[in-house]
Amino acid sequence: MSLVLEPQAIGPGDRPVAGGKAVRLARMLRAGFRVPGFLCLPAGAYRRFVAAGGLAERIRLELSRKDAAAMRWEELWDCATRIRSLFLRHPFPPGMDGALREALARRFGDGPVAVRSSALEEDAPGASFAGLHASFVAVSGAEAVLERIRLVWASLWSDAALLYRRELGLDPGQSAMAVVVQEMVAGEASGICFSQDPGVPSQAVVEAAWGLNQAVVDGEVEPDRWIVDREHRRILEHRPPARRGRRLIPTPGGVRFEALPAALSGRPPLSPEEALAVADLARRAEEHCGEPQDIEWTRSGGEFVLLQSRPTTARRGGAGGDSRAWYLGLRRSFENLKRLRAGIEGQRIPEAERTAAALAAVDLARLADAELALEIERRRAIHRRWQEIYTAEFIPFAHGMRLFGEVYNERLKPEDPYEFTALLRRGGLLSLERNRALEHLAALVRERPELAACLAAGDCAAAAPDFQKELESFLLRFGDVTCELGGRALCAGALRPLLHLLHEMARRPSPGPRDAPGPDAERLEEAYLASFPEERRQEAAELLDLARASWRLRDDDNLHVGRIEARLREAEAEGRRRLAAGAAEEAALRGALAAAEEPGPAPAAGNGEGGLRPRQLRGQPAGPGFARGPARVIRAAGDLERFRAGEVLVCDAIDPRMTHVVPLAAAIVERRGGMLIHGAIIAREYGIPCVTGVPEAVRLIRTGDLLAVDGYLGIVTVGEGEL
Repeated sequence: MSLVLEPQAIGPGDRPVAGGKAVRLARMLRAGFRVPGFLCLPAGAYRRFVAAGGLAERIRLELSRKDAAAMRWEELWDCATRIRSLFLRHPFPPGMDGALREALARRFGDGPVAVRSSALEEDAPGASFAGLHASFVAVSGAEAVLERIRLVWASLWSDAALLYRRELGLDPGQSAMAVVVQEMVAGEASGICFSQDPGVPSQAVVEAAWGLNQAVVDGEVEPDRWIVDREHRRILEHRPPARRGRRLIPTPGGVRFEALPAALSGRPPLSPEEALAVADLARRAEEHCGEPQDIEWTRSGGEFVLLQSRPTTARRGGAGGDSRAWYLGLRRSFENLKRLRAGIEGQRIPEAERTAAALAAVDLARLADAELALEIERRRAIHRRWQEIYTAEFIPFAHGMRLFGEVYNERLKPEDPYEFTALLRRGGLLSLERNRALEHLAALVRERPELAACLAAGDCAAAAPDFQKELESFLLRFGDVTCELGGRALCAGALRPLLHLLHEMARRPSPGPRDAPGPDAERLEEAYLASFPEERRQEAAELLDLARASWRLRDDDNLHVGRIEARLREAEAEGRRRLAAGAAEEAALRGALAAAEEPGPAPAAGNGEGGLRPRQLRGQPAGPGFARGPARVIRAAGDLERFRAGEVLVCDAIDPRMTHVVPLAAAIVERRGGMLIHGAIIAREYGIPCVTGVPEAVRLIRTGDLLAVDGYLGIVTVGEGEL
């Protein structure tokens, strides 16, 4: 089997071997288009790599942890992260490394190259994988090229690619990846062109920006856009960007953005004649291929170079449409994340705090019934807006810690693909701040035995007025984010659930979260920064700082939005109270409450008495450690009130408003999966074993079952050992 294919050896029927991208590039080269020289590593090279050393079996193991159709985005991210780490650490089989180095040196010498995916399904009829697999530009040196080849192969299993294959009904287990290694052409200006606009067939669309094409494809630079009349070959419109501020340029270590020189920022990257020349290039590609084309191009030395050409796939909505833009939107670049962070920290969080405070200042009891009905509707609209902000901004910012994890794993190749999380734990989480306040109250109970009696009685006002003031101060500060402790009653100020929690906390010593990084974290941070050349260490430090902010917000964002939701629930509770008492404006209140989200029925406990249940459940290892304890299955907020120290917390997903019981838990088991979801984050903060992504955990496990939780392997055993 040949490890590399020259373009002249790739024919129209070689898609199953070379993939769509390589086949099309070879075809355009033979037709006389100016295409950068390239080599193709066929799918057989990928299969040889994964067959060696059991890598294929380890990939299958990761994919079999849970049915992909049941995985959430976080679980797919995690699955892709673990597989990517396997590729990074897996050596080339004997003979393959040397053969590839020789072929690459013979064809490209020491010059920079682009390493691009050419998946076998890529650009197949009815599907476009453009952007879903990895591509790297300006890669220099044999070692760096071989590592990028590994990463392109690994991107066959990226979260975005897995999602898209699932949508198309393709079997990932039958997939393979070819790779194109292409001569690097560093053009002065670059862009894309649709030979036929999918929305307006009579027009072509040209987009261009100064510098390398990757910035345009990734959406990091806003391009100039020209609308071209296909029939009459004339420009209908030129739309300049709001600002031409920067460009992407090659460097010895890859690429970087630089400020656009003043001489270029004031003029478009293409003249009108050049824009028409790009449209002509795309039209020639369309005529040669027999269908509209989406091309990538660059201008070098006054000539236009065709970097790649693929069939235009219209972006359609709905189930069967091309959702690549949506999938790619789940991931953000470093530059995009920095802008997102500035908006969240500088605008969104202060605005959320002001909004919650303004709503809390409204005296609901003084509102007339009709006014209360309007207030409920107003609060619902405010809450809906913040849910949209959460989805559009807060969730994408969570990619900051994932991006850091990818970079960390590439630089250091640790055995544990989640070793990077040790560098992110710096305290400052709102839920941990609340837990510290709870621990302070529990410490008072430990120190003063007389408080146990008033805790049991449910009222400390007479026996310990100073302690009562501490309780009221806690509720004033944290009550709006602690509602789930005992249901909505606590939002109205009920103390009983809080007193029960303090009683349980006082029964055991405080574990204390690991707010400060230990020696290992400091050592890992030093190793991370040292892995970069001196000139890039500031950038590496900025990425780490951004990841820490992403880690922190992944916990805090729900609490900020939760405060606003608490004010909505408070108004709804007042409306229901008035209805029960016979409100004068009953119709108005009923109408306002009709859209309220009522909790659904609790899921059935287990499979029923006597039903068969599996003895061993498998999920994702999310918090290292091993622990045994009786299960406490949490199906509704009120179940938390019955939680006892030393139990294993079993739930659908830990909400940040549930974090107060985590220090009591021996371990955590969640149905929802992901190493970087809230439950896993808090479990690692407290050093508690955690397994996430356990299918039907809440149904298959019953309260009181003895569980053995293995946070190293992601295994939960039911009925293991003796208490």
